[in-house]
Amino acid sequence: MLPFMSAGADAAENTRTAASQHAKTTTTTAKPAPAAAAAAPPQAKTEFIHVTHGTPTSNGVTNTTPGGGLMPPQTIAKSRSGLTRDFIAKQSPTSNAVAMIASLPGVVYGGNDPLGTNDDQQGLTIRGLNQQEIGYLFEGIPAAAPVYLLPYTSASSDNENIESVTLTQGSPDTKSPLYNAVGGEMSVKMRDPSRKMGGHVNLSYGSFSLRREFVRFDTGEIGHTGIRGFVSFSDRTADEWRGVGATKRYHVDMKFLKEWGDGNRASLVFAYNDAQQYYLRAPTKAQWNQYGVNFNYNDTPGGSSPANYYGFEENRMKKITMGAPVNVKLAKGLTLDVTPYFTYSWGYDNGASTLSRNGSYYGSQPAGTLQNTGAQTGSSILAGSIDTYTLAYSGINAALSWTKGHNTLTGGAWYSYFDQSEPQSYQAANGDGTPSGQWGSNAILTQNGQVLSTYNIHLIQQTNALFINDTYRALHDRLTLTAGFKEVMVTRSETNAIPDVTYGTGQSVAEPLPQFMASYKITPHDQIYINGTSSFRMPASIMTYADRYSISSGQLSTRHARGLQPEFAIGEEIGYRHTGFVNLSLALFNYNFTHRQLSTTTYSGTQAISESIDAGGQTARGAQIEIGLRPWHHFSPYLSAQYEHATIDNNLKAAATDGTTVYMPTAGKNAVNTPEVTVAVGLNYDNGSVFAGFNMNYIGKQYSTFMNDESIPGYETFNMNMGYRFKSFWYAKHPQIQLNLINIGNNGYLSGTSSIKTNGQAMVVNGHQVAASAPQYYVGGGFAGVLSFTTGF
Repeated sequence: MLPFMSAGADAAENTRTAASQHAKTTTTTAKPAPAAAAAAPPQAKTEFIHVTHGTPTSNGVTNTTPGGGLMPPQTIAKSRSGLTRDFIAKQSPTSNAVAMIASLPGVVYGGNDPLGTNDDQQGLTIRGLNQQEIGYLFEGIPAAAPVYLLPYTSASSDNENIESVTLTQGSPDTKSPLYNAVGGEMSVKMRDPSRKMGGHVNLSYGSFSLRREFVRFDTGEIGHTGIRGFVSFSDRTADEWRGVGATKRYHVDMKFLKEWGDGNRASLVFAYNDAQQYYLRAPTKAQWNQYGVNFNYNDTPGGSSPANYYGFEENRMKKITMGAPVNVKLAKGLTLDVTPYFTYSWGYDNGASTLSRNGSYYGSQPAGTLQNTGAQTGSSILAGSIDTYTLAYSGINAALSWTKGHNTLTGGAWYSYFDQSEPQSYQAANGDGTPSGQWGSNAILTQNGQVLSTYNIHLIQQTNALFINDTYRALHDRLTLTAGFKEVMVTRSETNAIPDVTYGTGQSVAEPLPQFMASYKITPHDQIYINGTSSFRMPASIMTYADRYSISSGQLSTRHARGLQPEFAIGEEIGYRHTGFVNLSLALFNYNFTHRQLSTTTYSGTQAISESIDAGGQTARGAQIEIGLRPWHHFSPYLSAQYEHATIDNNLKAAATDGTTVYMPTAGKNAVNTPEVTVAVGLNYDNGSVFAGFNMNYIGKQYSTFMNDESIPGYETFNMNMGYRFKSFWYAKHPQIQLNLINIGNNGYLSGTSSIKTNGQAMVVNGHQVAASAPQYYVGGGFAGVLSFTTGF
């Protein structure tokens, strides 16, 4: 069966473009004619029109969105926030969409570098739910890899091409092609191509030897076809902010658009990204207290721990994203939305290990004397642990909507096919202790000539989803009722071509997902809403289904999960919104989870491996607030805050030192990575020429163990921007200079948990000793400055 599905981009319905928010105010007055002059011609009506113009810029800033671009008006009966160009364009061009939403309600962004260049090791939670529980859509395309589910937003678009970012806290829209979004949905929309030929240039330089160049060319309308498009290219190089090594990124964006008739449009979007960087070492609390930001991989090869040389920690990902969203009106009241898409990623995530020449194992079998070991002649061999991968993801989404009178009925389906290959190997280091290669083209062999490997995984996943959604509007559109239902069916089949492991594993699930929403407009500026939603998520790692044997002992070190259930969530919200000069949004929320899936990081040698933990049940309750003002005397303030109390509902299993399975007393403990209080404050000034702004974020205490015996303290971050726009001259349209100051006053801090543990202190449970296990943490980036020069042409 090949179903159809919608693009799930209801953000367009609820997030208005900033340029239209101050478009026009019209006042009409007329004096009634006296009775004696009733037969006289009627008095002419006098119409007064007040027009508020946006700021003319080359980068899309209009200075019209409340809160300095952080609070575009919303109408959907869910908690929803967003960003427009008024905010996006004033951030560092090196940043990414995940970093930019840090000030929105409930968001905890644990940056791992100040420039926002490291997608691999950044932490993100929304209402305590991590980034693998946040659905990510790019132009309606589910752009996160379906198993690992990390958004990698910098692979989708350069900041200069992002028109808006919409964040739905809570469950996704019924029509969205997602199955992991128990924590919400983030949707990124690219700008449309300009109707006139032109372009845009941005040159950025800054801390850590940053150099970045960006150029975009808009074709304007091509002939009389109605087709217009743009193509852009950027390149960036910078040093790692701690330790040594450099990051590189090359990126291409393209979008072509055809619009016709009454609201019909078809577009082709394309993005190519090539990013290379190095993993930064995640410290334990003890290592952080001793070394601070200086704790990292070794700067030089060799020494007493040669496997800790930073050169082995290189990772690289190339990614192609393609989609063709089409929206057409078939007849009066009948519309069709279709989005076919394809993404392809390939690269490596490497580390290092020390192997025994004659005592290593291939699965549970002795590998014999290792072959192809290069110049190394000793009994131990220093080798790069090579993890290469290819990910191919395709699908089609479609929805058919019929509006008749006060009712809109939508039905559709979604089909996707995902193919992942991930063979692991080892490649001997050079004689001086440096890597001899990163792609594993000269792999170490067993005595029998087989490639020495810990895992060789191939996974295929197919997803089918059917949905129906009905919206009824009454009382002159003041009351809106929406009921929806979605059935998602996911099948995973995995093989692992290593001796003695379970060769074939997998999982098939079918989840019914009902939703209900209701909203009522008390006045044209005041709205109340309520909703009840459901969502689910599959485990976020291929390692969940794989056995692994120790290469040094031949003993089974990790057994594939059996009977693992998907995470399921039921949520309720009640909220209030006010729009106008002052914009206010309030919401109360409640979530109940079963089989809560938490992502953590383990290590094979120095190679980081993502794994999924079943953390049982969880309950979360809280409140959030968001306030933003429209520009007033060129100032636009913003405030968001959230209080959340999240607890673990079950006692979780753990292994005692004698091998006995015990249940830890975790019920009632606070959930990990979930601060009770988060606050963000921002202030933006923009008079059309001079602009400046700052954002402050406070993140409360976060627990890193299920037993709540280890945590990281609360912290604050401060960012500033300032700049000046010049008048257009020659071919330069609205040139400007901009300075971004990031993490002012910070020289590194613990920003989130990389590796969650059950207990950080040794303890006795029912007479059995449970050993301590130290969590590892992300280190938030230090101070950085970025100076940018921008102009249109």
